[in-house]
Amino acid sequence: MAGDDYGPEGADTLSAPSGVLHALITSAGLATRPISREPLHVWDMSAVERVRLADGGSVICKTAREPFTREAEVLRYAKVHGVPVPAVLAATRTEEGHLAMLLEDLGPAPDEDAPMSVGAQAAVQVHRCPPMVGLTALDAAALAALPSRAHRWLEMLRSAGRWTNTAEIQRLLERLDAVSQRRAQGVDIPPYGLCHSEFHPTSLHVGATGVKILDWARAFNGPGLLDLASWEDTPKPLDTEAVARMIRAYIAAGGSEHAASERGGLPAEKWAGGWHRVWICEWYLQQCVRWMPDPANDAATQRTVLRHLTEAARCLTQ
Repeated sequence: MAGDDYGPEGADTLSAPSGVLHALITSAGLATRPISREPLHVWDMSAVERVRLADGGSVICKTAREPFTREAEVLRYAKVHGVPVPAVLAATRTEEGHLAMLLEDLGPAPDEDAPMSVGAQAAVQVHRCPPMVGLTALDAAALAALPSRAHRWLEMLRSAGRWTNTAEIQRLLERLDAVSQRRAQGVDIPPYGLCHSEFHPTSLHVGATGVKILDWARAFNGPGLLDLASWEDTPKPLDTEAVARMIRAYIAAGGSEHAASERGGLPAEKWAGGWHRVWICEWYLQQCVRWMPDPANDAATQRTVLRHLTEAARCLTQ
């Protein structure tokens, strides 16, 4: 193909413009040009494409909006500390302030999810990283503040006339806030440091180059038990026994034995499962207000928040 006629630019407003893609390829030292772009995963906040090159090779181009624009820095930090992650070939900020980066292409996604044993080994590698300067820190004060922060987002949604019939959500947040200071104790018991935050089986790519850990856009500094609690998909009901199995697998893989220690007066699996649900609910509410303020999604998100807060209260308030 001639010139820049190699892909569906404009089909998705978040995809990297041709000029940005060319600049990334040049910065990466690739002596070739793109000939096609294949969308792999596109949503409101980020776009991932496979870019096929004239020399027969391919790279992954990922573009993301705030608050997901530090992923290239996190990937490079993790790699320096020995974590198996995709190589960042080049990264830049677009005129709109979006992150655009080129990553090595690991090939097709695996047909099957990584098993728990592989996930536990990957989590051990992640948590060996010390806290990264500049990332959000989820210490005891920040953890304890999550219910009240979530309540403030809820008030904004109600004031805008968007969320209605929220009395039960408010009641759950008040119950959680009442115990938050006590239940947040022990947050810094190991593992504590760099956390992945989207630690699901789909975030592991098992291929010819081994296991690589993907999707670091929401990485933070905090308690590694939240990663272990996130391994089971959140569409499923919270299963604290499954969290306990993951903690045992993590310790068997070389993780800190303190991962199984009681904290906040609770067994590790209840502490982790409860706080993970509170943490993601605060994020869902914040997302509805700040990042994806689409009322069309409100009903589904409200049902999800109610379910997760009910699970959190079962763990943290009883």
